[in-house]
Amino acid sequence: MPAATTDGSSDDLHTRAQQSPLASKRAQQGNTPTEANRKGRFGGFFTLGYKEGFSQWWANVPAAAAEHAVLCYVPYLQKPPTHTQTGSAPPSANGSTISVSDDPNKEAVPIRTDSLTDPYGPRQWNSELVKLTGKNRALNEFSVERLGEAKDQNLVMLHGYGAGLGFFYKNFEGLSRVPGWTIFALDLLGMGRSSRPPFRVHSKDRQKSIAEAEDWFVDALEEWRVKRNIDRFTLLGHSLGGYMAVAYALKYPGHLNKLILASPVGIPEDPYAVNAEMPDPSQSTLANEVSQDQEVTTEHTNSNIPDAAKTTGDNNNFMNARSKGQKPDHKDNDNPNSAPRKPLPKWLTYLWDANISPFSIVRWSGPLGPRFVSGWTSRRFSHLPPDEAQALHTYAYSLFRQRGSGEYALAYILAPGAFARSPLIRRIHGVGRQMISLNGTSTSSVAVAQQQRENGLPLVLMYGENDWMDIGGGYTAEQKINEEKERILQTATAEERSNDRGTAKCLIIKKAGHHVYLDGWEEFNEVMRNEMEDVSQHARRNNMPSKGVCP
Repeated sequence: MPAATTDGSSDDLHTRAQQSPLASKRAQQGNTPTEANRKGRFGGFFTLGYKEGFSQWWANVPAAAAEHAVLCYVPYLQKPPTHTQTGSAPPSANGSTISVSDDPNKEAVPIRTDSLTDPYGPRQWNSELVKLTGKNRALNEFSVERLGEAKDQNLVMLHGYGAGLGFFYKNFEGLSRVPGWTIFALDLLGMGRSSRPPFRVHSKDRQKSIAEAEDWFVDALEEWRVKRNIDRFTLLGHSLGGYMAVAYALKYPGHLNKLILASPVGIPEDPYAVNAEMPDPSQSTLANEVSQDQEVTTEHTNSNIPDAAKTTGDNNNFMNARSKGQKPDHKDNDNPNSAPRKPLPKWLTYLWDANISPFSIVRWSGPLGPRFVSGWTSRRFSHLPPDEAQALHTYAYSLFRQRGSGEYALAYILAPGAFARSPLIRRIHGVGRQMISLNGTSTSSVAVAQQQRENGLPLVLMYGENDWMDIGGGYTAEQKINEEKERILQTATAEERSNDRGTAKCLIIKKAGHHVYLDGWEEFNEVMRNEMEDVSQHARRNNMPSKGVCP
């Protein structure tokens, strides 16, 4: 199987702006009429019939049952463990926060697979709700642990906006083959089957409100790490999870062995996003991922990357707001203190500014909810076997209709158009370069004399070949990280140069879109195993176990 590539035709990818998947699909398919076209304007978007949609709404499948059904497709795991401490009951009509049960009977019993039924075993699979401090704060966790061998490395996986850990079902088995590793997948606080406390931002200061929104997620991750008694780990984040992974690395330095970002949101800078008004602290927002037909994405190599798209790597093109390769309108930038014209349809900007969550629409729509969700799932999972695609559709709908919580953080993180209000390109070069105390803890209250700088952190960015996210922004981030390393090493001692671990690389997964871990899961798993082996080899050379008593 070919590994992810960064050479050859990747020169076009270095500066390719973010694409509209629907435009890409039209270019690949030409003008050939499809069944969806023949059904009318909206027939192809909402593929689930009214009767089927009503039946699913009436069935009201609990999130725990939907998650269990998806995990049943994990190879060699016939009966996956699924705790029912959250998501065991359908969402209530009054929209109360997702309840957390203390009933021990709702805890899951770990499942073991032996070498007779599992060629890569023995392994132990577990589902657990990890309770945090404060009211109604807990993270849903799914883990895979190798048995009968020393375990000294940990991989933590974070999903994207509004999703859940079940979307990694194609990766759990493949990644847990690596000797010495334990795999943890977490639902972000306020998403998936984690608890859903009310989301609140108290500050009206722009930067402080952005920090509050980020802290909502990263503080929960850090508390989970401490409770799990994990000192160092490798962190993988997809989309919004990738954004939060960078925020975690900057706020809680010294605990990562490697940072892997899979099609992360928020890297490139857009003039409007960094100047746009912030929402009122009591409001939520709209965020929506562009739909891609994955059957097309996973069957075609993208050879239609225009030369015009090479203008810049930091101006991605969400929802085809600008024509491909078109430079931003500099007339809007003559006044540096004013935000440029919003490059989005008025209806979308209105909904975003009116603080309407896409999941709110699903919740409000009642029997039409499953039909609306099918407009996304029918394309997102079109490359999968029908039974798996149906299980993922049911899982997605069961999560989307839960009480709104973490989804409302997006208003403070992204402006309309999915551009970050505080772009990662401005701060990603600081990953692995923060000051920490001599015992590895954060330096917020440590005397300067007791501080030292991190010696760099390996960072990997992965994008799908047909990704609608900005691939050029990834290459720009790689460049900035490597430039920061050169700057620091100019005045470093010979020992500091020898110990420096700071690297950055951008990889492309072939025939994959934004959900690289699912679209191109075989190549993605192979790349991940190679990165994990690299961490293990470094630890063996330096005798650096990743699990132990936390400082």
